[in-house]
Amino acid sequence: MELILLSKGKGHLGHVRLGARRVWIGVVTLAFVLCGGLFFAGFQAAAHFGVAHPQAQVDVWRSDLEQQQAALEATRETVAQNLDALALRLGQMNAHVLRLDALGQRLTQMADLEDGEFDFSSVPSLGGPEEPLAIADTHQMSTLMTALDQLGAQLDDRQQQLSVLEDFLLNRKLRDEVHPEGRPVNAGYISSMFGNRTDPFTGRAAFHKGVDFAGREGSDVVAVASGVVIWSGDRYGYGQMVEINHGNGYVTRYAHNSENLVAVGDTVKRGEIIAVMGSTGRATGPNLHFEVLHNGRVVNPLSYVNQ
Repeated sequence: MELILLSKGKGHLGHVRLGARRVWIGVVTLAFVLCGGLFFAGFQAAAHFGVAHPQAQVDVWRSDLEQQQAALEATRETVAQNLDALALRLGQMNAHVLRLDALGQRLTQMADLEDGEFDFSSVPSLGGPEEPLAIADTHQMSTLMTALDQLGAQLDDRQQQLSVLEDFLLNRKLRDEVHPEGRPVNAGYISSMFGNRTDPFTGRAAFHKGVDFAGREGSDVVAVASGVVIWSGDRYGYGQMVEINHGNGYVTRYAHNSENLVAVGDTVKRGEIIAVMGSTGRATGPNLHFEVLHNGRVVNPLSYVNQ
């Protein structure tokens, strides 16, 4: 091989003759240089992009994957805890609602509300236009828990208010139960009024402390209010008599019975049969002598009979 050289300054030509051996040596050398450069460049690139040491990179990837799995498990555990807390909260609220329903039904009965006005056995009626569904997110979950807490506090407050109302109605009902009201007999008529009258045995003017109900021998005598029996037996002039203390200063007496069906210390309810009508004591025939005392003073029983 012959290389021709041109000299611009001197203006003459030169030439170099290369043998075949030198040409191949040069080509091989150039090839080695290029391969070495490419290998070095590739190594630097591999080092830069993290693939120079495959095992180390695999270890890094494995470590990253383990961290991601741990984070995922932590997230799942957090979600499960939140769901458990939500389920527990819903269970507590459901128990509150059941108690409120039961309390509401009792109050409805105690207050004698009309059927259907407050129906605690059915879901309250609701309405409104259709709204777009909200997208669930972490913030919404937090908002939901806050709303549940607020609703739970409202339920607690309502339960306290209803409990106070229940106590009030119960006390009122108890007061109504112990307040004398109604007729002390299921059958019979008033044969003698309260106040001044002619005594049937002496013919003289006398004060009658009660009201007499004439009827058949063996008729039922009933309590006009709830209370405790404080006397059951014979008393001069009254014959067989039952005396009941109703509290609040009220006492009632049922006299001339042929038989007393209650004993001292018994608790009786309004309308309960306590004796059998008779003519024991100072009586001209089968009748019930009925008295009402308030704070130790006899009062006209008709004001309670006619209530």
